Amino acid sequence: MLRFRCLFAKLGILLALASDGTVGSCLAADEAPTPRPKYERAVLIRFEGTITPLLEQFLYRKLAAAEADQADLVIVEIDSPGGLVDSSFNVAHRLRDLDWAATVAFVPREALSGAAIVALGCEQIIMAPTAVLGDAGPIFLGEDSLFRHAPEKLRSDLARKIRDLAERRRRPPALAEAMVDMNLTVYEVKNRQTGARAFLSEHEIKSSPHPDQWEKGPLVLESREGSFLEVNGQRAVELTLAEGQAADREELQKLLGLTGAPQVLEPGGVDTAVDILNSAWITGLLFVVGLVALYVEFSTPGIGLGGLVSLLCFALFFWSRFLGGTAEVLEVVLFLSGVAFLAVELFVLPGFGVAGIGGLLLIVISVLMACQTFLIPETKYEWEVFGKSLMMISCSALAFLAVAASFGRHFGSLPLFNRLVLQPAGAERTARAAGGDGGDKPAPILAPANPFGVDVGDWGLAVSPLRPAGRARFGDRYLDVLTDGDFVERGRQVRIIEIQGSRIVVRDVEEA
Repeated sequence: MLRFRCLFAKLGILLALASDGTVGSCLAADEAPTPRPKYERAVLIRFEGTITPLLEQFLYRKLAAAEADQADLVIVEIDSPGGLVDSSFNVAHRLRDLDWAATVAFVPREALSGAAIVALGCEQIIMAPTAVLGDAGPIFLGEDSLFRHAPEKLRSDLARKIRDLAERRRRPPALAEAMVDMNLTVYEVKNRQTGARAFLSEHEIKSSPHPDQWEKGPLVLESREGSFLEVNGQRAVELTLAEGQAADREELQKLLGLTGAPQVLEPGGVDTAVDILNSAWITGLLFVVGLVALYVEFSTPGIGLGGLVSLLCFALFFWSRFLGGTAEVLEVVLFLSGVAFLAVELFVLPGFGVAGIGGLLLIVISVLMACQTFLIPETKYEWEVFGKSLMMISCSALAFLAVAASFGRHFGSLPLFNRLVLQPAGAERTARAAGGDGGDKPAPILAPANPFGVDVGDWGLAVSPLRPAGRARFGDRYLDVLTDGDFVERGRQVRIIEIQGSRIVVRDVEEA
C-alpha cells in the first residue's frame, strides 16, 4: 500500500507540474536524448582524371560496393578536367537518382566541363576556396581539322539536360546553362513583392508570369557574353551553386558533422586488372598472342593449345572492355562471325575471296567498336581514342604477320611445336626401302599399328582443302589429316606418308 501511495503522490506532482508547463522542461533536461550524428556510415570515392567509360564503370562498381556496405553518405571527390559528354551525364544521372544514400561532390582542385556536370548531379557541392567549377562548353572537330564549338542544335540539348540537373537539386538553372552556352547572360534579380533573390537570364525574366515583379540587378560577371561560366569555390557559394567550402578532407568531415573520417573505397583487384588490360600496350600484346595462337590452331587439326590460348586472350580483351564500358554483345558477335568467316575461307572455300576479306573486316570493326563508344569520332577526345585504337590494331597486325612468317619458316624446328605440324619434305623423312633395289626413289616411313584403320601408303580423297590441315576420305572413313607443307585442293587424291600418334600426314598423289 505504501508503494501505491508514493506512486500516486508522484503522479500528482507530475500532473501539477504539467498544468503550468514545468514538466516539459524538466523532462527535457533529465531525459533529453543524446544527439546522434546525421550520417552513420560515410564512404568516399575518388573520381579523378579524364571522364571516360572506364572511369564511369569504376564509379558504378564503387557505388555498388557502398550500397552493399549500407553506406548512408557517398562523397565523390572530383578532380577532373572533364571528358566525354555521354559518360558525364550518365554519371550525373546515376548520382541524381541515388535513393539509398545522400550524395556530396567534394571539389578540392577542379571540376571542369563534364566534371562540373557530374558535380551538379549530387545533393551538395563542397569546394575548396580556390577550386574551380564550370566551363562545360562542348567542342567538335570541323572539316578543316580545327576544333570548334558545338553547333546550336547540340548546345540546346545540353542546355536542357543541365538545366534539369540544376532544377532537381534546387540550383539556379540559368547559371548551369551558362556553363554550356557562352552567349547566355545571367543577372542577379530581386522580387519586388517577396524580396526573394534569384539568378535569371533575360529570357527567363521575360517569360515569367509577372516580369514586372523582378527588379534586375547587376550582371553575373562570370556569365558575360563570349565566355562559359566558371567560378571558384567562394564565388560558387555566393551564387548558390555550391553549399559550402572546405579546404581539405578534415574540414569536409567537420562541415558534414561526421564523427570519423569517411571510408575511402580504393581500387580493387578487378579495377586494377581492367585498367591494365585496357591499356594500349597490353591490348596489343593480347592481340598478337591471340592471333598467333589462332594461326597455330588453323594450321593443325582439332582443338589444341593454340585454340585455348587464343580463346583466353580474346576472352580477356572483351571481358576488360565490357567492364570498361566500351563493349557490348554486338562486338562479340561480330568478332566470332569474323573468325567463322576466316575458318570457312581456310577449310571450305578455295583461294582467298569474299569470306576471307569479310572475316578480316568483321574482326577489325569489332575490335574498333569494342575500344570506343562511338562510330564516327567528332570531338577532340574521340579522335584521340580512334587514332590510338587504329594505331594499336595496325601495330598488332604487323607484329602478327612478322611472327606468323617466322613460324611458317621455323615452326617444325621449335621443340614445343615440332609435334604439331610436319616438317617440310626433306632427306630426314626419306629412306631407302629395306631390301630395295638401291634406286634413288624414296620410300615412305613405316608406322606402327594405329587405331585409324588405315596404313601408310593408303590412298584417299581430300574432301576439304588441306591448308595444311583438313579432312580426307579413305574408303568409308573420314579422318583429320595434315599435309607435309603444301596446300592440297579439295577433290585431289592423297596418299598417307606418315602416321605418328594422332597425326596422319598425307601428300598429293601427283607430287608423291
